[in-house]
Amino acid sequence: MEIKRNGTQPSGKGPAEYFTGQVRIDPLNSPPEPARAVMALVTFEPGARTARHTHPLGQTLIVTAGFGWVQREGDAIQEIRQGDVVYFEPGEKHWHGATATTAMSHIAIQEKLNGSPVDWMEQVTDEQYHGA
Repeated sequence: MEIKRNGTQPSGKGPAEYFTGQVRIDPLNSPPEPARAVMALVTFEPGARTARHTHPLGQTLIVTAGFGWVQREGDAIQEIRQGDVVYFEPGEKHWHGATATTAMSHIAIQEKLNGSPVDWMEQVTDEQYHGA
């Protein structure tokens, strides 16, 4: 058994290579193999979002605060709010983040395949983010 005490894992800044705007990542759990699930609490300030990406074994988001947007490739932008749970299927290209005016936090849960839980792609432009 392992207990990770609140405040013992440092917060990190979402790298500009994969995020637009101010994003804070608080790691929750990343156990050693053979476990594959990794979890983080991700907080997006207004206007912040991920680049497009996929997850080899899918991803679950649990919105813990605020109001955000998600979009999978080919679909309209969808609203997400505190208490919503979003599931992206394996390989489903998508992005997620805060709205233009409201911050949003979610717990992200995904599994590693061959050591990686995510495949990053292109950034979401401001025009795409605003649904033009």
